[in-house]
Amino acid sequence: MKLLEYESKELFRQHGIPVPPSGGVIKSLAALPAALKRAGKGPWVIKAQVLAGGRGKAGGIKLAKTPAEARLAARSILGMTLVTHQTRGQGLKVHEVLVEGGAKIQRELYLSVVMDRKSAGPMLIASAEGGMEIERLAAEKPEAILRLAIDPVAGLPSFAARRLAFQLKVAPEHAAGFCRVAQALVELFIRRDCGLVEVNPLVLTPKGFLALDGKVVIDDNALFRHPELARRRDPELSALERQAKAADLSYIALDGTIGCMVNGAGLAMGTMDTIALAGGRPANFLDVGGAADENRVTKAFQIILKDPKVKAVLVNIFGGIVKCDMIAAGILGALGKVKLRVPLVVRLQGTNVEKGRELLAKAKVDIVSAHDLWDAAKKAVEAAR
Repeated sequence: MKLLEYESKELFRQHGIPVPPSGGVIKSLAALPAALKRAGKGPWVIKAQVLAGGRGKAGGIKLAKTPAEARLAARSILGMTLVTHQTRGQGLKVHEVLVEGGAKIQRELYLSVVMDRKSAGPMLIASAEGGMEIERLAAEKPEAILRLAIDPVAGLPSFAARRLAFQLKVAPEHAAGFCRVAQALVELFIRRDCGLVEVNPLVLTPKGFLALDGKVVIDDNALFRHPELARRRDPELSALERQAKAADLSYIALDGTIGCMVNGAGLAMGTMDTIALAGGRPANFLDVGGAADENRVTKAFQIILKDPKVKAVLVNIFGGIVKCDMIAAGILGALGKVKLRVPLVVRLQGTNVEKGRELLAKAKVDIVSAHDLWDAAKKAVEAAR
């Protein structure tokens, strides 16, 4: 789960990480005067709240010295379609902006904590060159990036934080403030089950350090431990993805024409790759899980068929705990409740596969059967054309 900037900064406040004075998030110009008042004396910064980096270069962050300038800035950002290097050519509609007080920046640093798969634990990443895109910095000046493995139990010890401050050439009079921020960032990462916590830039002002920006990604598998975050409405999810989540189905919308219904994430990846090898493009990743019963299959069909891009559906299910004949019966039961408007290709494999295929063959529903995945993918691609 990715958090918007204002949501990330709320967590920062809860963990003692200093952030600029906030006027809150507004969705209309009518709310701007009150937001400016809450943010304190100008100048102010108006920031688009979307899940993408590079907002400043794309016109999604503007500095305002007067209320009139703030109004012009908010008017230009609200409702705009923001295209950055991270949106892959697609625009994100800006529905709300964050109003913050400005900061007198003396120095910028980069600081983050990520889950490092090589060390199988948290990794603190820091650089004296904040404000830059960390990916570009890593490619152009890898020596400028410092890495420190973190013990998920002990966190960041004081001596390690002080050593990091020394390596980043933080002045002695500011070292204590930097250490508090670094340690709090690690604590936030561990306590909130994060996959990423990033501050870019972490700025030094006359009053100390401030997290000028914030990015937090929470591990979805740990949301049961954070009910306040689990209740949050994810702005990245489409209507179909929200419907799938409510039905406890793993669904990710893609841009192809072949709907994929599988049981198991690995099988889903293999199915989508095989479709691509056969010359087609998957319209989604939909995993019904181990219990591919009639109810779940019905909900899966309903979600797939609501996507107007879908020109054919490929069902590729392995019968293990749930046997193939039971899966076939579930598919036929689901098709009795759902109006099928596109070709359907079904490939079953596993326990009682012959019984399952026999059930499908005798059905009065128009089903294209396939005996292996390559055959199924070719038939689905042909049907979608």
